[in-house]
Amino acid sequence: MITRLTKTLSTLGPGLLYAGAAVGVSHLVMSTKAGASYQYIFLLLIPLIHLIKYPFYKFGPQYTALTGRNILHGYYDLGKWALAIYVVMTVLSMCLIQAAVTIVTSSIVIHFFGLQIPAEYMPHLPAIMVLLAAAIILYIGQYSVLDKVMKVVIIILTLTTITALTTVLLMAPGGIHPDASPIFSLYEYADIIFLAAFLGWMPAPMDVSVWHSVWSEEANRNNRTRASLRKAMLDFRVGFFGTALLAMAFLSLGALVMFGSDEPPSAIGAVFAGQLINMYTDSLGSWAYPLIGIAALATMFSTTLTCLDAYPRTLQESYCIWKSKGNHEFPRATSKTVYRTILLAAVIGTTGIFLIIKNVSGAMGLIVTIATVVSFISAPIIAYINFRVMCGNTIKETDRPDRLMTLWSRLGILVMILFSLTYLWLIITR
Repeated sequence: MITRLTKTLSTLGPGLLYAGAAVGVSHLVMSTKAGASYQYIFLLLIPLIHLIKYPFYKFGPQYTALTGRNILHGYYDLGKWALAIYVVMTVLSMCLIQAAVTIVTSSIVIHFFGLQIPAEYMPHLPAIMVLLAAAIILYIGQYSVLDKVMKVVIIILTLTTITALTTVLLMAPGGIHPDASPIFSLYEYADIIFLAAFLGWMPAPMDVSVWHSVWSEEANRNNRTRASLRKAMLDFRVGFFGTALLAMAFLSLGALVMFGSDEPPSAIGAVFAGQLINMYTDSLGSWAYPLIGIAALATMFSTTLTCLDAYPRTLQESYCIWKSKGNHEFPRATSKTVYRTILLAAVIGTTGIFLIIKNVSGAMGLIVTIATVVSFISAPIIAYINFRVMCGNTIKETDRPDRLMTLWSRLGILVMILFSLTYLWLIITR
């Protein structure tokens, strides 16, 4: 059985990187907070939103399995406008989202290890240290090291999360505060905007569909063979549906441990992460501290690492495709130099965001809002482009979406447009 498990893990790669990117703020913060605030009201919405967005995340690795190229080539073949739109949206969100996830990660590191950091160095110094650690891993090892590190991190994350949930269910099957009743109102602004953000961020920003495709091509290049469609889809589904189960697990943990507590969940992700660990310790005992701490740390470090790789890697691929006019071949030495240059720019830009947050009052909230708005606007656009690419001339007619998948995709795009418009309207009319 162990041999079979090891063999299965060795065949997985980009799907686990997808999981590492997806299981982050949307799971540790949003899902847990949904359970902490509304108990199980949102539980079934997690598989529902995964099903609605399923085609667009699938199209990324599917395109690579069918063509041997990442889906950004399909963007270029569809029209330079498609690739240009992706590049602009990536540049706009790269440093903002990287800063947000890294600050949450550094906060967990400080809380978990009990580090004493002077107030004048918060939050920028510990965040910079985490960012640099991730950057060094990527600069030295790039994809091969990322692939190995993420397999370990995802295994740790999965085991600790399942163990934590099982333990809580055995100790308090009705929850720590069984008498509390959930309240959600469509007339309450806070409830509606949380629901919109929860569904919008779940399972991850739509950019991840492109990241998955680029990672798949890089995995093929490293393995010197193209993964079959069957293998690629198995790898994708393990990551995609695995993240859905983890989101439901985090929501259930929030409902069991935090719902009904006298301490309301903080609106600040970094503060909420500390609340989460403390509440487990207070409710279950000090033995739970390392279990939840490791799960939280694995969750956020995986997101920090994969995001820091994905943004430069997709921009590098976009540059090479544009420069070579869509030619699949591009000098690898030049490509590596471009990647490392953009990685350095991402680190510098994200560090600048840290300093802004440190010195400008209210900057963190504004940055999160801007990043969320950009992500919400880009989601239906990337979904539409992915669908158009899969229906385009670079895909054989027999491999294009059938009637069911076409209807499914159009419905999904419509739902995401409505989410985006609703969120923008809520922000504007606040």
